[in-house]
Amino acid sequence: MLGHGLVRLPKIVAFSNGMVAKFSESMIPSFLVEPFGYVLTIAEFLLGVLLVLGLFTRQALTGSIITMMLLVLGSTMVENWTVINSQLIHAAVFAFLLWHTNYNNWSLDTIIKNKK
Repeated sequence: MLGHGLVRLPKIVAFSNGMVAKFSESMIPSFLVEPFGYVLTIAEFLLGVLLVLGLFTRQALTGSIITMMLLVLGSTMVENWTVINSQLIHAAVFAFLLWHTNYNNWSLDTIIKNKK
């Protein structure tokens, strides 16, 4: 997540415009696609930072799963079947990690919890 957001931040306008072009033949209107390109880039970056830090881990993993679900939906709308496998694997990894957050010993969440 962090890597995707990080490389897209400097070219966020071009990325969003590219998404509009890719979705021009889909049933999703461009007035929804364009802002989603901006939100997706920022969300991937922020969720990635939170996951790396281990801060708000459960919420970040839940947000990451929702992001992957939206990406699968979008890939389906443009019939980009080759990337769906990767997106589903990402979602499965995030779900696995969410299921095992009780082993999150080195996270900021755990450090903060133990100081209370």
